[in-house]
This record gives sequence, structure tokens and C-alpha cells, in this order.
Amino acid sequence: MSLPILYSYRRCPYAMRARMALWAAQIQVELREVSLREKPQHLLQISPKATVPVLQLADGVVFEQSLDIMRWALQQNDTHGWLRGDVAMADALIGLNDGDFKKALDRYKYPERYPEQSPLFYRQQGEQFLQRLEALLTEHRFLLDDSANIADVAIFPFIRQFAAVDAEWFAHSSYSRLREWLAGWVEEELFTEVMQKFPTYIEG
Repeated sequence: MSLPILYSYRRCPYAMRARMALWAAQIQVELREVSLREKPQHLLQISPKATVPVLQLADGVVFEQSLDIMRWALQQNDTHGWLRGDVAMADALIGLNDGDFKKALDRYKYPERYPEQSPLFYRQQGEQFLQRLEALLTEHRFLLDDSANIADVAIFPFIRQFAAVDAEWFAHSSYSRLREWLAGWVEEELFTEVMQKFPTYIEG
């Protein structure tokens, strides 16, 4: 039987969280690391939006959104219990991450593309979400409970990117619990495994 095909890009946070869920669920896939400048025709055929990650199952079913890939994988084999807990709260928190925070992150990371405001302005916009996460982490070890769930996995790749824009600032910021939480994920063996480098997939 052929394996599911996962089109991915190593540094994309959406692809990171999809890979995390697939690896945690112990689902073998044919990983195709793409070049964002030269995307394979097969990827464009099965997903005209042409953004990673995209997962095609052996039966032809295609998942084009990272959260759909995560949920499908964890429904097959949720070895870490990431689907436990309040689903509505997890979805709401992920929605904030993927919405306003991602918008602020893009502007903070690439201020030359958004000269309307200063990088500091965009960082302060993003900090509204960091403050919310810091408050949640004063109550539990993870965002919504004392064990990790899908919200933690879905959000941490984006916090990692935000922290890396000005690592010195983040290291000395007031977000001590968030730093500890982020370090735990970055040092997690599972994350190390999914961040292995693979050669770019060449069609044919």
C-alpha cells in the first residue's frame, strides 16, 4: 500500500505543526520537501492554493489545511492525548494565533514590507497575544491544562518565530513562563525529529 504524501516546507510553522501531529500519531508518510519557488505540478493539481502543508491519503483524499491534518492524524492515533480537554477553548485560542497574532507576526518579522508602522508597533500588537499566553501559563504547565493539547502544538511554532525576530529582547522580556514553555517544546525530541533536513523534492 502506498504511503500518504505530505508536501511540506521545513521552516513553515503550519507545516511544523502538521508534522508534529503526524509524527506523534506514528503515521508514516512520504515527505516531499518543496521549494516555494518551484512547486511540484502534482502539488498544484491536488491543491490549487499551493501552500504547504498538503496531505494526500492513499485513497486520494486531500487535506489542505494544517489543522485538518493535525486532527485527522490525532484521530487515528492520539498517543500523547493532544485531543483531550476543552475543544472549544483550544479552537478559540488557535483562532487568535492564526488570526490577529499571525498578522502582527508577519509585520514584525518583515517590517520593510509594511512601512506604515514601526517594528516596535507591530511587536506591541503581537504582545497582546503573548500576554494572554503568559497569563494562561500562570494557571497551568501548558496553555489550557497541566498536560499539553492541540492548542500548545498548533501555537508554539509561531511563538518560536516571534521570539526569534529579536531573541535578545525576548530573552529579557517579562514573559518568563512563556519562555520556559517555548524552550520545552523546542527541546522536545519529537520537534527535533520533525525538523530534520531533507533534500528538496524533485518531481519525477
